[in-house]
Amino acid sequence: MNRPLLFLFAIALVSIVSGRARAATTVGSCMGASPYTTIQDAVNAASSGSTVMICPDTYAEQVVINKNLTIHGIASGSADAAIIVSPTLPWQTTPSLSSGFPIAAQVLVQGTTKVNLSNITVDGSNNLPENSCAGPNLVGIYYQNASGSVTDTAVVNQTMYPTNGCQEGLAILVQSGNGGTSNVTIANNHVQNYQKNGITGDGAGTTVTIRNNTVVGQGSTQGAAENSIQIGFGATGSITGNIAMDDIWEPDTSADSGDAASGILVYASSGVKVENNVVGNTQFGIAFDSDPSSGSADGGVITSNKIAATHIFDGIDLCNNSNTVQNNTVNGSDEAAIHIDSSCTNFGGGNTGSGNMISGNVINQACAGILRGTRAGNNTIGTNTFYDVRNTTLTADQCPAAAASVVPMAALGAARTVDGRHRAHPARP
Repeated sequence: MNRPLLFLFAIALVSIVSGRARAATTVGSCMGASPYTTIQDAVNAASSGSTVMICPDTYAEQVVINKNLTIHGIASGSADAAIIVSPTLPWQTTPSLSSGFPIAAQVLVQGTTKVNLSNITVDGSNNLPENSCAGPNLVGIYYQNASGSVTDTAVVNQTMYPTNGCQEGLAILVQSGNGGTSNVTIANNHVQNYQKNGITGDGAGTTVTIRNNTVVGQGSTQGAAENSIQIGFGATGSITGNIAMDDIWEPDTSADSGDAASGILVYASSGVKVENNVVGNTQFGIAFDSDPSSGSADGGVITSNKIAATHIFDGIDLCNNSNTVQNNTVNGSDEAAIHIDSSCTNFGGGNTGSGNMISGNVINQACAGILRGTRAGNNTIGTNTFYDVRNTTLTADQCPAAAASVVPMAALGAARTVDGRHRAHPARP
């Protein structure tokens, strides 16, 4: 065979092999005949490092991924929605690395270094009623000691049915434990109607880059104290360019402690950057909380965020130390636009509310523009701009507000260390 013919034969062979490989990793029939009608069967058959393409359709299954793969929803004609729905009775896929509590993940990524998910919808609305808080915690996408990315997805309806006060129901969870690590980029996703948290990075060893997502809670609800975005319990990372909104735990009051909802919560994690986000219609807008037993949230960078309409509590609450808070716009805070909060105990003891730099912020309509705690010290308060605030600065840890009845902590169904007056309530899966 001469060289030109040999070359053409080689190209034809590669095309045939490539075509077979594509068919072997396609779910559904939009690209021709495929032996795989479930995502799990295609994942099991795919070789590590390859791509699984999902045709537009609805897939009632829970998927476990324990090899490096790209999972991508594809378009067919005018259809472009590969939807993973919860089976009628979701089963436990793994225990939590922090608590051992059973988790029923719709998509579980476990022990891998590169799993990239894109252009899929994960919908948890089909799960059966749960009458207690003892059943599995429903999670949409769960990276457990695993790395990769979640981009251009929709993760919706991770709620218990009926919403029953359990601090459960998470849309996207990245968690490390037992010496493992996770590094996940979560970008350009739509997350909505979770019961407890929208996007969560949890545990030492976890690094999350959370950017350009829209995360929308249920609004006023008795289901759980929601958080749109949380980095906590030793996780690290950044929260940039997101929209976080509609997190209201309905029974909360100004006299209650330890159970408020928040748009962005950094809890017992230090050095986290929160920049260029839009937060609205929440109880706390952006909250940084150290915990005396779980860890410090010191050294936060909170810059160039826009925060509006925080109910009962603060636009930015600093229950930690040594933050940089600059160039934020905070409008419509029932309590303080920025609270240098001295009512907490830092990790290992000592006061919170010290070593902060507060400058360049624009504040419109608040009970207090800057609320300086009674034990706070060594803070630098530069030039800030105030409009329509009752107190531009006030030395206290509470701005005058109407008192209301207290809802007991037992109503939350989840224990955690609480000190001081009021706190955002983190998820601890």
